Amino acid sequence: MGKQSYKIVEDGGVTTPKGFKAGGLHCGLKKTERHDLGVIACEVPAAAAAVYTTNLFQAAPLLVTREALDKGGVLRAVIVNSGNANACTGAQGEADARAMQANAALALGVGADEVAVASTGVIGELLKMDRVNAGIEKLPGKLRSDAQGSDDFCQAILTTDLVKKVSCVTLDVDGRTVTIAGAAKGSGMIHPNMATMLGFVTTDALIGSSLLQEVLREVTNVSFNMITVDGDTSTNDMLVAMASGLAENNELTREHPDFAAFADGLRHVCAELAKAIARDGEGATKLIETTVVGASSDEAAQAIAKTIIGSSLVKSAVYGADANWGRIIAAVGRAGQPVDVATVDIRLGEIVVLEQSRPIPFDEELALAYLKGDTVGIHVNLNMGSGQATAWGCDLTYDYVRINAAYRT
Repeated sequence: MGKQSYKIVEDGGVTTPKGFKAGGLHCGLKKTERHDLGVIACEVPAAAAAVYTTNLFQAAPLLVTREALDKGGVLRAVIVNSGNANACTGAQGEADARAMQANAALALGVGADEVAVASTGVIGELLKMDRVNAGIEKLPGKLRSDAQGSDDFCQAILTTDLVKKVSCVTLDVDGRTVTIAGAAKGSGMIHPNMATMLGFVTTDALIGSSLLQEVLREVTNVSFNMITVDGDTSTNDMLVAMASGLAENNELTREHPDFAAFADGLRHVCAELAKAIARDGEGATKLIETTVVGASSDEAAQAIAKTIIGSSLVKSAVYGADANWGRIIAAVGRAGQPVDVATVDIRLGEIVVLEQSRPIPFDEELALAYLKGDTVGIHVNLNMGSGQATAWGCDLTYDYVRINAAYRT
């Protein structure tokens, strides 16, 4: 990998890059007093890009956001509500999403086509627009450029999440400091292929919207698309990126000498958010990180890693601290990718349990102690080629069923 090209900003957030403010408030969509309406605003037109859920039933806010970005690739704000997904709500739901966009634009003094809309929560219920509109009117007074603004926004996008999810880095571009930051929500209905999460990235780098779109999609494929909690792909989820350009670097291109550093920084931010979502999976007690190497291609490694992470049997074994490598090898074999059944190695952390597809005696007590930790690493070497990938997930617990049995009520 070489020397790390970015510096981690421990206390950074979506308001850390130059030009951004954020805020949040409680407008009454949630039954509790937690924030349920948030906004990120940029003081200048920001180059923008987005990737969306692959679910065929795409919620109204996604349709509105896609239209806005298709018109110019520029955003001044993104408005988000939690507590109601505004999905499968027909013509009225689409009208409500457009009203959110128009009202936010009016309140912030920007064009409607410069506002993205996102929603998360219960599917199939109409938004209480009187409450949303009243909240939107108050949002400009909640905008802050400090850590509090970022925190208020993060609180506003949570549903069953237990913790906020943020990441921030700085890097050098043309001798200037560029900042990349992100916030995300996601806890259940998490499965690869840009699903079941909302992500928001801000940066002050100068980069065009078309290149930002390209690199955002590339980074998503090795971050958000490599997590799973429960195998369900949501109707609402998307990742939106905004670049203010206020770092005043020379515009980034693929030929720019610092482009690779920018891409690495963006990849780190998105990977950290993805891991945070996996760790905060509904009812989860452990993060599972699966690395597959020696595959015939990176794509094959990705498919195998995601199959392991998505296996209910693997997830259950990790929850029970059971070193049942048989469930792992079974997932490898059913991933639909080339595998030499005689050359597979498996480790749990540093504990070798399978070598050249043959079981290796190991210390069960040592394995038990390792699997009781809050992070479990599964390492698979196919010994076939140079393909490699890492995926993240969580254990499957009794609490997952409890939470989702009563999600709507």
